Formats: sequence, C-alpha cells, structure tokens
Amino acid sequence: MPRIIGVDIPANKRIDIALRYVYGIGPKIAKEIVEKTGIDPATRAKNLDENELSKIVHVLQEGDYLVEGDLRRERSLNLKRLQAIKSYRGMRHSRGLPVRGQRTSTNARTRKGKKKTVGAKSNPNAKAGIH
Repeated sequence: MPRIIGVDIPANKRIDIALRYVYGIGPKIAKEIVEKTGIDPATRAKNLDENELSKIVHVLQEGDYLVEGDLRRERSLNLKRLQAIKSYRGMRHSRGLPVRGQRTSTNARTRKGKKKTVGAKSNPNAKAGIH
C-alpha cells in the first residue's frame, strides 16, 4: 500500500479515487493534484513509482492544501473558539444537539444519541389493581 502524508491509500484503486482517502481531499482537489503532477488518472495506486509519489506529496505541500492533521486541528480550534465565546453554535456543539436549526422534538437521534425517557410517571390505576 502506498503512503501519502502518513496515510495508507488503497493499492487497487485508481489514483484519482485513492487520493480521496486522505482527510481533506475530495473529488475536485484529487483531480487538480493528478493534473498538476501529470499522472494518468486511470493509473492504479500500486503502479506508482517513488518519483510519482514524491510529486504528489510535493504538490500537496506546495499547493497550500490543508489535509490530515492540520485540517483536523483547525476544525477543532474553530469549535473550541465558538464554545469559548459562548455563541449559540458553540453551545449546541457542547450540548451535542443539532447546530444548524433542525428540529429536536422528533428526529435528531444522530446527534442526541439513544432515546432516554425522562419523567415517566407510573400509572395511578396500577396501584389500585385496576387495568
């Protein structure tokens, strides 16, 4: 498996698809990188030689692309900043609720997690034995 910036990319995939396994590289940027390096997009990642891999790494570093650790760090710092200034979005992030205005009465299970029943009263008729 070839490694690019500390990430193992799948060997049997085309290089324009395999580059997308690096965090921060999507279809558009992968296409740009392949064009800048002059590598055929249909080339499989396992068929790349060291020279072509170094070209890809060079384009990533010189092209001002934020990828992997730098991008993750910047995103976490943005969230911490929002939480520190107590903005609405920051509070929603810290509480684990939807951030972009979605309803929470129903749905929102992905953000809120497994359903937790709150304030369930016992049936008053159950004590008297009436069903």
